[in-house]
Amino acid sequence: MKTHTMLTVTSLLSILLLTVHLADDIVRGYSPGGVANMIGLAVVAGWLYATLVLAGRRSGYIINLVFSLVATGVPVIHMTGLGLGQGRSTGAFFFVWTLLALGVITMGSVMLAVHGLWGLRSGHTA
Repeated sequence: MKTHTMLTVTSLLSILLLTVHLADDIVRGYSPGGVANMIGLAVVAGWLYATLVLAGRRSGYIINLVFSLVATGVPVIHMTGLGLGQGRSTGAFFFVWTLLALGVITMGSVMLAVHGLWGLRSGHTA
């Protein structure tokens, strides 16, 4: 399977998990709901555009690399501070699972984006 195809799949999964996680944060009160979330949704829309339209291009790999690195930080933020270990049990399994899955998939996306960029650099089609 080509690198850009695998990156497309992992990026789409990351976007799905990130939006589910954002919704869960709002429902739990960790993040305020409101118009401010539209900025985040615009960023995610840009990531979606890069994933689907710019697949296999240098700009697509770079955008995916940057957003995947940023999204990898979401589990880190929650595991070092807000959101975990606060004694809440309702839906905690799903909340933690989305964090873990998001971390694993975005780390994979980082590796695939770097691999794709490296392939373009050396002249190979990824």
